[in-house]
Amino acid sequence: MTDFTVGDDCFRLGGKPVRLLSGALHYFRVHEEQWEHRLSMLAAMGLNCVETYVPWNLHEPRAGGFRDVAALGRFLDAAGRAGLLAIVRPGPYICAEWENGGLPVWVTGRFGRRVRTRDAEYLAAVERWFRELMPQVVRRQVDRGGPVVMVQAENEYGSYGSDAVYLEWLAGLLRRCGVSVPLFTSDGPEDHMLTGGSVPGLLATANFGSGAREGFGVLRRHRPGGPLMCMEFWCGWFEHWGAEPVVRDAAGAADALREILGCGASVNLYMAHGGTNFGGWAGANRSGPLQDGELRPTVTSYDYDAPIDEYGRPTEKFGLFRKVLEPYAEGPLPGLPPEPAGLAEPVRAELGAWAPLGDVLEALGDPEPPESGVAPTFEELGVDRGLVRYRVAVPGPRVPYPLEVRGLRDRAVVYVDGVRAGVLTEEDAVLAEPVAGPAEVELWVESLGRVNYGPRLGEPKGVTGGVLHERQYLHGVRARGLRLDAFEDAQAVAAVPFGPVPAGAGGAGGGPAGLYRGVFTVGGGARADHAGLELPGWTRGFVWVNGFCLGRYWSAGPQETLYVPGPVLREGVNEVWVLELEGAGGPYVELGPGAPVRTGAPGGVQS
Repeated sequence: MTDFTVGDDCFRLGGKPVRLLSGALHYFRVHEEQWEHRLSMLAAMGLNCVETYVPWNLHEPRAGGFRDVAALGRFLDAAGRAGLLAIVRPGPYICAEWENGGLPVWVTGRFGRRVRTRDAEYLAAVERWFRELMPQVVRRQVDRGGPVVMVQAENEYGSYGSDAVYLEWLAGLLRRCGVSVPLFTSDGPEDHMLTGGSVPGLLATANFGSGAREGFGVLRRHRPGGPLMCMEFWCGWFEHWGAEPVVRDAAGAADALREILGCGASVNLYMAHGGTNFGGWAGANRSGPLQDGELRPTVTSYDYDAPIDEYGRPTEKFGLFRKVLEPYAEGPLPGLPPEPAGLAEPVRAELGAWAPLGDVLEALGDPEPPESGVAPTFEELGVDRGLVRYRVAVPGPRVPYPLEVRGLRDRAVVYVDGVRAGVLTEEDAVLAEPVAGPAEVELWVESLGRVNYGPRLGEPKGVTGGVLHERQYLHGVRARGLRLDAFEDAQAVAAVPFGPVPAGAGGAGGGPAGLYRGVFTVGGGARADHAGLELPGWTRGFVWVNGFCLGRYWSAGPQETLYVPGPVLREGVNEVWVLELEGAGGPYVELGPGAPVRTGAPGGVQS
């Protein structure tokens, strides 16, 4: 057994000084069969440690319904086999540009603004979760022969709140659950963040993308002693749908890393390898200095402009970082593993079968609750990721009046008497054409990802206000959810009453919304490590290959290609489903070797 301790000026492993050279790699954003390769890439870059978050909502999507909590343990075992130490950041809140910051919908829906505070009911939910999760960590701590050297208490709490009672309770819970390695907090290097997020007796670390000397100077004002560590060195950044691509200059990032190490500090590259927001788990942000403006949903790719790209390939940044890190390594760095190979030949998948959204909802949707006076939110319906169909009647006879949806989150395709009438958003919530009565109105509302950072964390989705005709609320609402989880049941999807694709699909006006199904063939020979899937002419929706959800696509860009992990592909016939919510293309999709390694001048650079 080996002890890992926090000294006055350095970390010690087995009594010897050690500098943590860590890289973030989230096990839930990488296909499990690819963990080994990605971990070996971290080691080849010169890192001796890996860091991962743990998303509570992935593992307990419904209260008491735990799912594959052991995945964390399997990942930590893989890290140990790769010769890496490990840092675990279990939350319960993680941010991470992940849906709802990792908090389950049933938690934020039930507790609202009481989350991340000392509220007794919220604490009880956290304790039940940690009692289930932490055995995966405890038995793999370094003092028990495993790789885990540190565990985080909460995450960037100083950017959210100031409930010291809650933070100290959480640190105590981790100890009661058996965590014996050092605990730490991480916050931005600002006075209000460090005072709000630090816990007496726990190591405080800082998060930043540049200006190491200034950042550590602020940290030292609050913590005169203890090892310095940048727990999140933002060497890249994430992207939002409808915004410009984000690229950070590789040489500038390498200089910033060199400055961190020159301060004698440890570091965690955020991200070393970003991976992918599979399954519609991408979060969202609010614009503005107080994060209370327009919703900005995060794209499916979590490439992050990281030194190891989404496809597992080394970038220019990888080579420069390796040169910076190499002098700090104990012995020669290992060589790079073989570079992942893309699909050898491009393939077109013709989507010859189609079912309208209503039929898909009948086959896969949740049971419809009784009609209600007001529109229920996604949270009240128990829908985390997916969409909800709202139906309401406009009484009549009456002359045409404006139809408005107040408190709409996030995007609604509206049908009046079965005819598409427009697309509404939170900012543009009134139909272009007035509606006369009597009429039947359908709203197909999709959550584009829940806010993962700031004071709007946990805000509800769907119709949170009401449907108005002129100034009159329309009551008597029928609502039914279609969760993305429902598509995990291949037999249920097979029972969807597919028919031929309507004539005109792929024309100037595009095909109708609905579920499209097709097949493609992958030839023999060397197995592809990945493919890239493109959807020319499609508007917005989700894609599955062989039942595996690749995530959201959207013609708003900047992302144009969805990453397909090689383990998802089969030699021979493969099946693809496309759930189009606005207007179809092709109807076909194309698979190729994948997007090129990202290069180019910086754009929207974060520092």
